Amino acid sequence: MSDLPLLGSVDRSSRYDATFSRSSDGGPTLPLDGIDRPIVEKRLLRKLDLRVTFLVLVYIMNVMDRTNVAAARLRGFEEDLGMTGNQFNTLTSILYVGYLLTQAPSNMILHRMKKPSLYLSSCMITWAAITICMSAVPTYHAALILRFWLGFVEAAFFPGAIFLLSQWYKRNELGLRTALLYCGNSISNAFGALIASGILGGLDGTLGFTAWRWLFFVEGALTIMVAVSAIWIIPDFPSTPSVWLLPDEQILAKQRMKEEVEAGIEHKGKPEEKSSGFTEAVMDWRVWWLGVAFYLMNSSMSFVNFFPTLSATMGYNTTASLLLCAPPWIVGTATLFVVARHSDVTGDRFWHIVGPLLVGIAGFILAISTMNTTLRYISLFFMAQSPVAFIVSLTWVINTFSKSQSKSAAAIAIVNTMSSAGFIGSSYFWPSSWGPSYVNSYLICIFATVVSIAMLWVFKGHLSRCNDAAEAEEQVLGLPKGFRYLL
Repeated sequence: MSDLPLLGSVDRSSRYDATFSRSSDGGPTLPLDGIDRPIVEKRLLRKLDLRVTFLVLVYIMNVMDRTNVAAARLRGFEEDLGMTGNQFNTLTSILYVGYLLTQAPSNMILHRMKKPSLYLSSCMITWAAITICMSAVPTYHAALILRFWLGFVEAAFFPGAIFLLSQWYKRNELGLRTALLYCGNSISNAFGALIASGILGGLDGTLGFTAWRWLFFVEGALTIMVAVSAIWIIPDFPSTPSVWLLPDEQILAKQRMKEEVEAGIEHKGKPEEKSSGFTEAVMDWRVWWLGVAFYLMNSSMSFVNFFPTLSATMGYNTTASLLLCAPPWIVGTATLFVVARHSDVTGDRFWHIVGPLLVGIAGFILAISTMNTTLRYISLFFMAQSPVAFIVSLTWVINTFSKSQSKSAAAIAIVNTMSSAGFIGSSYFWPSSWGPSYVNSYLICIFATVVSIAMLWVFKGHLSRCNDAAEAEEQVLGLPKGFRYLL
């Protein structure tokens, strides 16, 4: 990054002249005593948080466009396309096959780009166009092909957005911001159902089209409008000149990330460029261990894709069933902020993951135990707490592999890819023949959750031993306290 784009019209005779130096990437840096760091840092974080808030809107559209088939199912989607047996389950799972193929390569491409805002916005426009095409599908097989390509393109956004956050925020700031992004999932599940109920109830038969076709068309059109705005709002990397940052803010943004990297280096003098971050991630057993744990965790959360169906088991009509989906996710969103913030403050990850998963298990058990309408609805509130664990887990991944930018990008993508794969097979956990009680489905989810918790407990023990070894080495060599894994 050159001096000129960064400084713009700033007077070169100002106090910055005496303090500029060169960072390893060719851009200017500023010693910490050259600026009023607390004030500049507060201003920087405020600007970043506003842009992360917009990313939440993008994620809302991302989730809405991939889960709208669940709402469409309640208004003749299966019947109009002639689906039988488990074909709807296949239509749900095929999207995650596309996810499986794209996430890791996409993040490695994103790592090497100067303008991730253009890349992510282009992907968004493409998946919106595919969603609109879903409104015109004549057959089940056409819908199946479009759903595959929808997942193929959509897969770029979430791991890419998480990696982007990790390039701007420090470890103790990341959990809350990641939670803020992920709350788009819960908000989409809540208000997406409300929007769907309005479209399905108000546009049926308009211009001769059935309600579910209007659902895909309207939501795809909304996504395109958001995507065009995203080109100018999604932040790029700190090293990319940004018109929305003042010179001292951009310098501090780079300095903060430099400090994070230096704090995480275990072996000085080992340049990142001499090794492939993707290769390092693939060869690290911890990436695969977490990938399997996340696979099981997401398998246990497969109920998310069938939430309107589970709500409908209480016997209400389509509109009421969709409206009843909202409150559990609104509560889940509130819980997400509290848990993520407390996790950041305490530095604990494991127990802030286990807690929501145990609440989810309680919901599964309650749903198994009764067909009482009130109790089954309460069980949905408990289940909606489980996804809180996923976002804290993802923050844990970022914290663990934060010492190398390229390895972090690869690790996030691999783990998120494997977690998405959990939705492929688990879509078949919910066949119509097991309804309306879905006892077998809930039992499978309980088993997957328990095994996931056990794997994360083993991972926590490993990191604890690494921390103990680092502390012992520092005491023997008389070194200051260095990097520690968050537990």
